[in-house]
Amino acid sequence: MRSAAVALVVVFALLLAACASPTGAGSQDALPDDAPLVAFYGDSYTLGTGATDPSRRWSTRIAEDRGWREFNPSQNGLGFVTNREAMRADLPGQIIDADPDIVLVTMGLNDVFSYDGAGDGIRRQIERDFERLSTQLPRARIIVVEPFWYTAERPESLEVIIDWVREAAAEIDADYIEGASSWIRGRKAEMAADGVHPNDAGYDLITRRMDAALSDLGL
Repeated sequence: MRSAAVALVVVFALLLAACASPTGAGSQDALPDDAPLVAFYGDSYTLGTGATDPSRRWSTRIAEDRGWREFNPSQNGLGFVTNREAMRADLPGQIIDADPDIVLVTMGLNDVFSYDGAGDGIRRQIERDFERLSTQLPRARIIVVEPFWYTAERPESLEVIIDWVREAAAEIDADYIEGASSWIRGRKAEMAADGVHPNDAGYDLITRRMDAALSDLGL
């Protein structure tokens, strides 16, 4: 049973990396130049893969509702370590260059698929990323979201990575949003045809939950 579960996880990892990336972030032309700039450091769940249009993804809807300018370089299949070298994906560097007022970190899902091989290397990379963002963006408010998850089953590695993310967020005094790993998991009606990513209804759900969590933080 364990080998079958591992094989299934590998298949899902490939699906996460292979899905096409939606482009665009909705129209923000009417926003003033001094509107808060919010950067999103995430994977396919923040990129909006599975939505019928990028405007339906939660990051864009959250930004538009609050009058924020959105910077979203999120990538399919990306983790703190997963696919990072292959994609040459330095999202923290891109975010630092953008000099945002707020940074939302929604990473970790894809690192579940690399846990057996990467182990503590995931924890060390989380710590490096958070320290880098905190040091080089001293005026930005950093909000770390518990990694998303999607199946009813919760791998032990997910729980470990959640703990690492929470602890690293506390080290830099970032805000932390709990519970996101349960928002969409096991909800087949809210999943796209690939069974891996949210559909429009799923992004609606994530948007509502994220909106409530950010409101609790005074945003």
